[in-house]
Amino acid sequence: MYSFDLKIIHFFRKISMPVARFGLFVVFFWFGILKVFGLSPATPLVQALFEHTISFMPFSTFIILFGLFECLIGILFIFKGYERIVIPLLFIHMITTFMPLLLLPSETWQAFMVPTLEGQYIIKNLVIIATAIGIAAHLHPFRHHSGN
Repeated sequence: MYSFDLKIIHFFRKISMPVARFGLFVVFFWFGILKVFGLSPATPLVQALFEHTISFMPFSTFIILFGLFECLIGILFIFKGYERIVIPLLFIHMITTFMPLLLLPSETWQAFMVPTLEGQYIIKNLVIIATAIGIAAHLHPFRHHSGN
């Protein structure tokens, strides 16, 4: 039993990073491309948040740019070496994604601590954050060069 356990653990360690990267790619690229083509079920929530915050451009332009931003995040997660670029972009995205929980409570909460479907959609992003932290935890530190 111990040997089997070790093999399973080794297998999951071997595939964990590629699976995490691919999962983030799929979620961000898919949801982003839906916004670009005007097919996202999240568009009404995004538009409501947009109207409460940054209405300095037409929403039709913003939703396409936002969708492309999500696609970029997805693409960057696929390629090793871009983690230090994509993880900050992801956290910027997550800040904006969590805003409706505070700014649009009637759309994200049914009652105290009871999220609507949209609220659940937002809260599940904690799993995305945890996955990104896991990827970041496996980065190699920059090498320290003494300034002589």
